[in-house]
Amino acid sequence: MTTLKIPDLGGASQVEVIEILVSPGDTVEMEQALIVLETDKATMEIPAEAAGVIKNLSVKVGDKVSSGDVFGELDSDASGTEENAAEEKNAENAPAEEQKTTEAQANNAVESAPPQTTEPAAAVDIVIPDLGGSEQVEVIEVQVSAGDEIGAEQTVLVLESDKASMEIPAGQAGTVISVAVKTGDKVSNGDVILKLQPAAGNAVYAGKNASASAAAEVAPTEKTAAQVTTPKTTVATVATTTAADVRSSTTEVHAGPAVRKLAREFGVDLAQVSGSGPKQRITKDDIQRHVKQRLSSVPASVPGGSGIPAVPVVDFARFGEVSESPLNNIKRATARAMTTAWLNVPQVTQFDQADITDLENYRKQQNERYARQGIKFSIVPFVLKAIARALEDFPSFNASLSADGEKLILKHYVHVGVAVDTPKGLLVPVIRDVNQKSVTQITQELTDKAELARLGKLPLADMQGGCFSLSSLGGIGGTAFTPIVNPPEVAILGLSKASMQPVWDGTAFVPRLMLPLSLSYDHRVIDGAEAARFSQRLVMYLQDLRDVLM
Repeated sequence: MTTLKIPDLGGASQVEVIEILVSPGDTVEMEQALIVLETDKATMEIPAEAAGVIKNLSVKVGDKVSSGDVFGELDSDASGTEENAAEEKNAENAPAEEQKTTEAQANNAVESAPPQTTEPAAAVDIVIPDLGGSEQVEVIEVQVSAGDEIGAEQTVLVLESDKASMEIPAGQAGTVISVAVKTGDKVSNGDVILKLQPAAGNAVYAGKNASASAAAEVAPTEKTAAQVTTPKTTVATVATTTAADVRSSTTEVHAGPAVRKLAREFGVDLAQVSGSGPKQRITKDDIQRHVKQRLSSVPASVPGGSGIPAVPVVDFARFGEVSESPLNNIKRATARAMTTAWLNVPQVTQFDQADITDLENYRKQQNERYARQGIKFSIVPFVLKAIARALEDFPSFNASLSADGEKLILKHYVHVGVAVDTPKGLLVPVIRDVNQKSVTQITQELTDKAELARLGKLPLADMQGGCFSLSSLGGIGGTAFTPIVNPPEVAILGLSKASMQPVWDGTAFVPRLMLPLSLSYDHRVIDGAEAARFSQRLVMYLQDLRDVLM
């Protein structure tokens, strides 16, 4: 009797058992994997130290083990080998008459077996077997469809509880008539999985087994001799068949819970992955290798992020009445641009507030002053002037990262794009040389370009060349948001609705008009400290624009 112990785990302890590959009574070979452990960094298979029969196992999926822990017992096959050898020798020396008598008895047993019938069996329901007390277990994979021909041991469902995933076999061969469950359903013991039309051979399955059993009981010596004389051939045949079956079937997948979880995270179909583990079992390395191969096969012209799993397709009409409204060209272009930005730019948002009480008073005075000329100032042109000055102070914000990511392209001009809400979607006209224009000039140019944008007449050239962007939602509401950087720019400023707030002036709380600022930036180019300084410089300029306007 050999005690099965956890070997040295390289210093790791309390490692989780994620899969048990054998059961009591199984015959195993030396170095055959018995259980699978998983740490935060790796999966480990624990092999048998000797050949023999599994006597018992003292662990289950989800248990935590450490080096030296006992997880079962193994009966050595040494004595069994000696007994088999003796039986082989006896079989070889047995008198010819005894051999003939035994053979005749076996043939008679087969002939006396119940006659075979080829009548089609009635359709049967395949149900969920005993789940060890678990109920409402989630279906994570349905591996068959109506019309499929399946084998008795073929997996039809994969269930997943909090601790393990379970493959549910068909139980008998036949043709699937209908499937009663789908991915995401919760099932318990006895629930119907599918309706199956048993294969024609299943009707005589019991008869064949009875004949074989009778023959085996009459001629045990002959059977044992055959097994002993050709063990290597038998094992090789079984291994070859199993490998061929796995390669030819897209439904027989051997993988542990952690591997299945990783596959779902990457959107990988396990049936397309070649397993490198025992019995072609799929490991995490196989998943990672498969993903790398898929990514390396993507053409260079395909934008980044193509390896990300697609959003599942949902038939919304199942839940109620629906209709479709096609996206216009502007919204489709915006969707592509935002997806590209989100997938390629690591973005962070810095939030701040600026006291614009004095600026708001000045803005109202300017509106009164220019009322006869039909010019009306919003807060945006003043913010643009503050941005232009801050961009001059912080050149890295007025730059773009080179295509190879190795250098920064600094721009010696200040062009700022301003997001404009139009009936067809978001457009961003660019105001050029903001640092060289007055607030009045910026106001007039922005008014003209915004009107062209709403009419759909804004030239493409007027939406190109921006160094920085501004998105203002102050006219609608909100306290803060996270604008998305528009590459190749490296930053964008969002404005929310200004509100009166009590601000401590050193002696008392006084009402001040506070403007929320949301600065999103490309973290590959700008670090957090630099973004905070840029934001504070903007706050300073907005609170006192005299230096900027002069």
